[in-house]
Amino acid sequence: MLKSNTLSLYFLIVLFISACTFTQKIRDGQTAFERKQYSVAANMLTKEYNKSKSRIDKGKKAFYIGESYRRMNKNEASIKWYKIAYDNQFGIDALKEYAFALKKNEQYKEAAAAFKNLGLEIGSPYEYRREITACNQAIDWKKGSADNVYKVEISSFNTGSAEYAPTPYRDDFLVITSDRNQSTGEDIYNWTGSNFSDLFLVNLNSNSTESFDATINTPNNEGTVSFNSDFSEMYFSRCFSEIGRSDIYCKLMMSKKEGDSWSSPTVLSFVEDKVNYGHPSLTPDGGTLYFSCNHPEGWGGYDIYSVDRTPDGWDIPRLMGRTINTDGNEKFPFIDNDTLYFASDYHTGLGGLDVFKSFKIDGDNWTPVYNLKPPINSGADDFGFIIDPRAPEKDGVLQAGYFSSSRENGKGSDDIYRFEKGLPPPPPPVDTTKEPEPIVYKMMLNGFILEKIYRDPTNPNSEVIGRKPLDQATANITFNGNSENVLVGPDGKFSIELEENMDYSFLGSKEGYLNNTSRFSSKGIGKDPANPVTSYEVEIVLDKIFKNKEITLENIYYDYNEAFIRPDAEPTLINLAGILNQNPNIKIQLSSHTDCRGKTKYNKDLSQRRAQSAVDYLITKLGIASERLTAVGYGKESPAVDCICGKCTEEEHQINRRTTFKIVE
Repeated sequence: MLKSNTLSLYFLIVLFISACTFTQKIRDGQTAFERKQYSVAANMLTKEYNKSKSRIDKGKKAFYIGESYRRMNKNEASIKWYKIAYDNQFGIDALKEYAFALKKNEQYKEAAAAFKNLGLEIGSPYEYRREITACNQAIDWKKGSADNVYKVEISSFNTGSAEYAPTPYRDDFLVITSDRNQSTGEDIYNWTGSNFSDLFLVNLNSNSTESFDATINTPNNEGTVSFNSDFSEMYFSRCFSEIGRSDIYCKLMMSKKEGDSWSSPTVLSFVEDKVNYGHPSLTPDGGTLYFSCNHPEGWGGYDIYSVDRTPDGWDIPRLMGRTINTDGNEKFPFIDNDTLYFASDYHTGLGGLDVFKSFKIDGDNWTPVYNLKPPINSGADDFGFIIDPRAPEKDGVLQAGYFSSSRENGKGSDDIYRFEKGLPPPPPPVDTTKEPEPIVYKMMLNGFILEKIYRDPTNPNSEVIGRKPLDQATANITFNGNSENVLVGPDGKFSIELEENMDYSFLGSKEGYLNNTSRFSSKGIGKDPANPVTSYEVEIVLDKIFKNKEITLENIYYDYNEAFIRPDAEPTLINLAGILNQNPNIKIQLSSHTDCRGKTKYNKDLSQRRAQSAVDYLITKLGIASERLTAVGYGKESPAVDCICGKCTEEEHQINRRTTFKIVE
């Protein structure tokens, strides 16, 4: 890295000249959008919209204006343009973004109506029923927000950059994550279009901010830290690639205090390859670490895990149960004695991520989750909730702390807010003359068997725009050595009462569709007297069989002039093997295609070797019977995009360089 003032000034001049040159090459709003220059894109596209004569063209430009404003966190402006796009025949994509933008803007009545219309347009009221329910619930919560015991205010140390995931540190300091300009490194993180994130130290007395530690902060993304009780250990995430690899994953790191600095961080022993980890939270006694990760054996998306410390290091992580984790994303756990706070985008909430809490009852059993409601939660993303044990005692205040939010009244994309929790209202009087009613606990599981809705119903490679119930499908339910079949009706639904501490597996099937599985566990679901009857959901999505139609396998790429299977292709082939195992009677042809460039025979031979390489991997690595697989290399003779070779765009060439499979029997 360059530290010299002279060299830094030189590079600033070069970057300024380069930026000017780069900006000059942008001649239209769509190009600006693709280059993530959203402010430029919004202005240019608006001018182009005003000059456009065609409704179709107006609709397209309006949609990307809305997308530009959404990415700039200007939600109200995006609502206006999504509506214009939809009114100008852009279609369901505009209506979908319009509905979610209304929800994010806390216009819940209008959002519910838009979601209802969206379900009707795609032919499946089922698809957005949860969003409609959440909108109606949010209306009720908003009405009662004045009675909420939480009071919030934005912290003055925020900037126009992202600040989030605060953690108390010594006396009067916080450690936060931010991508502000002082971050280490000179590259731009393409995911956000901003700097890479670092850890920063905030002095709460002066509101001054400085980089946390040179050993910890690198040109990679660092974030979300947790300390032990005496601040001699720290745990945080860092996103980086191992030496010689191009893929980047986030790992959990640990560092120890050494004098006035920190030791070189090491990866925690339980961290696996090709899994993203983040958001560590250490218990006060240092014995258990909570974190989130997107492990393929989780419940879906990011899940929350816990792992115990042993005399020899760390034990095997435990996936928390379905009280906490869902098919969506659960992130940013924070443990406060017997209470777990975390963020979820799937439990019923007010918008994106909401903050929830659950109480530990005994062992690994947790109560059903409770939404913290407004003003902690909003239509935006709300997360990174922590309690500050150092907060001075104050009359009428039980606790104080911080959380992160992307709500619009902030200073940047994500901001940090301080909260105080007041005394709850007194409970209603209890009639001691009556015998209390016995509490009857019940857990219900509603299952749904669904099929995908394709934008083009005849093309399995077209965009999936939703799901709908699959009439007359069968659910095979297995638990505790028992098995039973249930035939579903037009609503695709089956219901069962769950037994305690039981694992369930489900196999969905129907003639003309590929079998698929799902699972659920009642382990870890505690009994909550305040909520004795709870219900959960599981979905099984079946793929329609398009016999002898090629289906493109995503993310299978080959090195130039090579046919071996790269590591980044393995997950796709593992998923394909799962389909074959769940459907033992089908046979497939696995094919490889090249783009139009190069000689015909060369391309044919190369594509045959590539297809055979994928087949060999399925046989030797994943145990699929050879008689169920056929390899065919088509070379350039069957393009997905039939363009004139010399005029094909690089994107069209990439589409044509594909690996596919089709069911032949």
